[in-house]
Amino acid sequence: MHQLDFPAGGSQVIFTNPLEIVKIRLQVAGEITTGPRVSALSVIRDLGFFGLYKGSKACFLRDIPFSAIYFPCYAHFKAYLTEEDGRIGPVKMLFAGALAGMPAASLVTPADVIKTRLQVAARAGQTTYSGLVDCFWKILREEGPRAFWKGAGARVFRSSPQFGVTLVTYELLQRWLYVDFGGQKPAGSEPTPKSRISLPAPNPDHIGGFRLAVATFAGIESKFGLHLPRYTVAAAASSASSP
Repeated sequence: MHQLDFPAGGSQVIFTNPLEIVKIRLQVAGEITTGPRVSALSVIRDLGFFGLYKGSKACFLRDIPFSAIYFPCYAHFKAYLTEEDGRIGPVKMLFAGALAGMPAASLVTPADVIKTRLQVAARAGQTTYSGLVDCFWKILREEGPRAFWKGAGARVFRSSPQFGVTLVTYELLQRWLYVDFGGQKPAGSEPTPKSRISLPAPNPDHIGGFRLAVATFAGIESKFGLHLPRYTVAAAASSASSP
């Protein structure tokens, strides 16, 4: 799973960055009392196609580390909460997903702050930013390091249950609607059977092994009233080689 974190986070940015910038512009539109009414179509029309990807570098910087933190944490929490028989229920999966969302959402807050500052529509008197690096240094110089952690608690309270519900829904649907494409069936839906009998490793010297079998069946062609022909490999080989 870990090797897929980078493409997963990167592809997410491609599709969600335009929605992010439209959402932010609409959320702060209420603060602007003058000018025309702001709508989703007006934002798209004003920004254009490339404008919808404003702040995408900061979005990459947020979503790729988020995926790299979240999915390994979820895998470890899920393994820790799994029962001894291999089962794990929806409640525990939801709990594992929510726990994994806490460090993932909080640690990428600085990138989210920069992304928001770049995507929001600047008004008169506000600081403007020319790019990711410029935004970072201006925030650090004007507001201090604590500004990068603004909204960290709100992000945790949003992302933690959000991704917990997402993962538990995905896992349950994967179990119920499983299609065999030659892979491995999702773990957790069926218990792992445990043998009640502990068998030792195969050893030809143990009782009932090969050597005991050889001793038992040696000379059986003349035992119990049996009169079976006996063949000698060496004799057969020598007769076959003679002219």
